[in-house]
Amino acid sequence: MNEQTQTLRDAFVEGMSRAAASVSVVTTDGPAGRGGVTVSAMTSISADGERPTMLTCLNAASSTLQQVLQNGCFCINVLRIDQKDVADIFSSRLPAPGGDKFNACEIEIMPSGAPRLIGALVSFDCQLLSAERHGTHHICIGAVDKVVTAPEGGPLLYGMRSYLRAEKH
Repeated sequence: MNEQTQTLRDAFVEGMSRAAASVSVVTTDGPAGRGGVTVSAMTSISADGERPTMLTCLNAASSTLQQVLQNGCFCINVLRIDQKDVADIFSSRLPAPGGDKFNACEIEIMPSGAPRLIGALVSFDCQLLSAERHGTHHICIGAVDKVVTAPEGGPLLYGMRSYLRAEKH
């Protein structure tokens, strides 16, 4: 990478650190096995059409990406403000209890076969429609089959390289 490209990359990373995002754990299960990873890159695409659609971006080096691609499904679990430890375990910042990230929370199996984190603020169960590699990440697009929303709670946010708390006005 030349100096100008590195400077642009550094400026981009610094700039993106100022954009607050919801923290989610993307999970999957199926023939390729069960996996999960913490992400901040997820969003809705459209509520219209046969089914709503969402996307998430997964690092190409992540074992969870390979599992999502082979399993053909994923569940986006938007974490609550009190789930920092879950986020840190699924991002491998903290060790997994008993060597399994899923020991950090209760789960239930969604229609796709992907595990839902029961304590999540909201979970979106998706069938994988497409995945395209762009740079170091894959953009995974899914059709939503089921949504489970918690009765209350606030989102865990990440920005300025740390967890943030949303304030209601």
